[in-house]
Amino acid sequence: MIAFGNHLKLLRQQKDWTQEQLAFAADLEHSQISRIERGVINTSISQLYQIAKALEVPVKKLFDFEYA
Repeated sequence: MIAFGNHLKLLRQQKDWTQEQLAFAADLEHSQISRIERGVINTSISQLYQIAKALEVPVKKLFDFEYA
């Protein structure tokens, strides 16, 4: 979950977005994005879809990372 969160943070930063901007675009709470990026929670498939759609990337790109 931590590696996933780090990757999500990188994708978000590549768009030059804050967590608040991503949360708004994905129709999620800011705290939810924060917890995902910190690896505190395991998010749902529907939320992953919302995040990918907001970032304008395929869902599979969210999982394109190396485990640390």
